[in-house]
Amino acid sequence: MRNKLGLPALAFLMLTVLSSYTCIFGRKEGIRGLIHLVKGNQMPSPSRPLPAPEPLQTTLYIYELTNISQVTRSEAYAPFYTAINTRLIKQVNSNKKGEFKVKLPPGQYSIFIKKDDRFYANLFDEKNNIAPVTVAKGKYTEVEVRADYDAVY
Repeated sequence: MRNKLGLPALAFLMLTVLSSYTCIFGRKEGIRGLIHLVKGNQMPSPSRPLPAPEPLQTTLYIYELTNISQVTRSEAYAPFYTAINTRLIKQVNSNKKGEFKVKLPPGQYSIFIKKDDRFYANLFDEKNNIAPVTVAKGKYTEVEVRADYDAVY
């Protein structure tokens, strides 16, 4: 009798542990993509091709969805921020090719990089959320981060 009860209990325990492991470590959603450095004259010209973006090895900072009202700008109307007043979720380093991949639960996030000691992001949605990224269940969201703070348009 003891063996008959022990096997189902052990099986239940194993399934519980494995399902917890999958939820925590086997996450199959997040964001991945490339970080490029764009610099120099980006004005189109028939006589000169645009310079190619360069891969950028840096740190990507992932915050909960952040509105322009939740940051401190370093200058009026500039895409540089000295403080982000929302919760930092994760940070991830890109490799020498500018590639990164990070597991995240489904939700909405804002992404930033840094130049020197200031955060940088120059994209906004219609509600003034900064560099918004949505992660859907079971999917990786592809993003391209353009560090174009040294570019001229």
